[in-house]
Amino acid sequence: MATSTGKRITLFINTSVVKQARAQAVAEEVTLTGLVEKALISYLPKETIIKKPDLKGL
Repeated sequence: MATSTGKRITLFINTSVVKQARAQAVAEEVTLTGLVEKALISYLPKETIIKKPDLKGL
């Protein structure tokens, strides 16, 4: 197993999507992990800000 600086996660993804992603990874000569990471990076905003609700007034 290769050493990596990432975090291992488990996802449940539609079988046909996984097949298409694997085929695309082969076509791009990257790992499935690399393909998914690249897709997430391009989809997600550069910065995510999560604000907690103000519960003081309740």
